[in-house]
Order: sequence, then C-alpha cells, then structure tokens
Amino acid sequence: VQLQASGGGLVQAGGSLRLSCAASGRTFSGRSMGWFRQAPGKEREFVSAISWTGSRTYSADFVKGRFTISRDNAKNTVYLQMNVLKPEDTAVYYCALGRTNNVLVPLSTTPGNYDYWGQGTQVTVSS
Repeated sequence: VQLQASGGGLVQAGGSLRLSCAASGRTFSGRSMGWFRQAPGKEREFVSAISWTGSRTYSADFVKGRFTISRDNAKNTVYLQMNVLKPEDTAVYYCALGRTNNVLVPLSTTPGNYDYWGQGTQVTVSS
C-alpha cells in the first residue's frame, strides 16, 4: 500500500491550498481516511477524517469552517481543501488509511487507528 500526498506549498495568511492523497497497491473498500499534521517540536495531531462513502466526516475544532475533507473512491484519492489559512496551520500534513473496513466503526482521531501513512506534504503559511 502506498499513499502519495501532494499539494502543499507556501501561501500567505488568508489563502487556500488543496491537498490530495492518492492511494495505490490494494483495495481500500470500507476504509476511512484521515489527515493529520505535525508542526516542528509538536506531536502529530488529528485534522480531519472521512468515512468510506463520504457520508460521515469529522474535523478538529481548529479547522471547522475552514477545511473540508472529501474523497473520490473511483480515483482512490482523498482531498483536504484548506481555506482561510493561518500561520499556525504551518506543518507537515499526512494522510492515512483507516485500519478497519468495518463501516460501523466511528471515525477515529487517534493515529494508532490508521495503519498506512503517506510521506507528508509541507504547508507553510506566512503572515
């Protein structure tokens, strides 16, 4: 399984970026996907997650109203649309594949409940 994240870059505060994460290597039927981020000197933190069908999403409070997660299963790709970016959003953003294909399991904010991770894409927001 490989997850390839892309779309990061340098943007001014108030700007937007769209991250993509393409999955390959096996079937992902039933699996949720999530985005996490890690700033220098800080622990990895949950950003947003989406269920297999896309009918359920959950996001951290600090991104609600600004970031939107979505997915296209035909393309095995999950997206994170980030608007109204702030300098404190600066971090490496990682996508991850949920460990279970049980669609009844609630979306998880815990890194340990994701078993495959992308390489990360750097997002830098200047003030």
